[in-house]
Amino acid sequence: MKFADFCRCTVISFACVWLTNAIADEPSTAPDVGASPNASAASADPWKVSIGPALMVSPKYPGSRAFQVLPLPSLDISYDDRIFSQGLDVLGINLLKGPAYHFGTAISFDFQSRNESDDPRLHGLGNVHYGPKLKVFADYSVSLLTGSVAAYQDIAGTGQGLLVSGDLVANMPLTSKLLVSVGPGVTWANAVYNRTLFGVSASQSAASGLPVYDTSSGIRDVHLNTYVSYDFSKKWVGSVSLTAGRLEHNAGHSPITEQRTELNFLAAVNYRFK
Repeated sequence: MKFADFCRCTVISFACVWLTNAIADEPSTAPDVGASPNASAASADPWKVSIGPALMVSPKYPGSRAFQVLPLPSLDISYDDRIFSQGLDVLGINLLKGPAYHFGTAISFDFQSRNESDDPRLHGLGNVHYGPKLKVFADYSVSLLTGSVAAYQDIAGTGQGLLVSGDLVANMPLTSKLLVSVGPGVTWANAVYNRTLFGVSASQSAASGLPVYDTSSGIRDVHLNTYVSYDFSKKWVGSVSLTAGRLEHNAGHSPITEQRTELNFLAAVNYRFK
């Protein structure tokens, strides 16, 4: 199946599931005539829409000490906590959901790439392009703690293989307007990902001057996630997230890697329409 056909099938599948759930969720009884019209409309509205500008700062390529700055749209859109577009997840669906858990899939971007023009040391290694990834995820919350796991599979043929991340965060509402979340995480990468981003073949070594470096699957990084959001008003909310990590094993010892410390920063201001 071609990538374009895959995307079309995915979108059609999501739309069918969305329509099925929308029909299933239609009320079977008449609304309470004594209820407030505004209250009834608010309780019946399954939409959540929040949009604004965002700025992402991340390494130019995995292992780089230089950074790139990317302006992005900040989207937080969902229908009945079922279909959503949020952050780097362009389109997703919660296949299973409850008050304390979610299990689903999404089409996601993470913008990991590498170009020979990024650094003279990279000449001869070839370019690595970013592209969409199929994400499968699950999360479960107990009190203030949320544990999550997510797998990201390359579906665009960029050679970025499979990544699996696990995270545990403590969500602390310090005030009615201020939320702080913090916790550790770890990322595992398969052999394809490590070979593409951190390996150096014999031909690449001859072209670049870097030593041959063989890789295998293993832990890519350990990291600490920090997220802060603040409600300026009922309509406006600002958020900042920072992930500070350390590259390990194949990634940390690669001759391509200039710096093992990895920082990813995202700031956004959103307007809540609903």
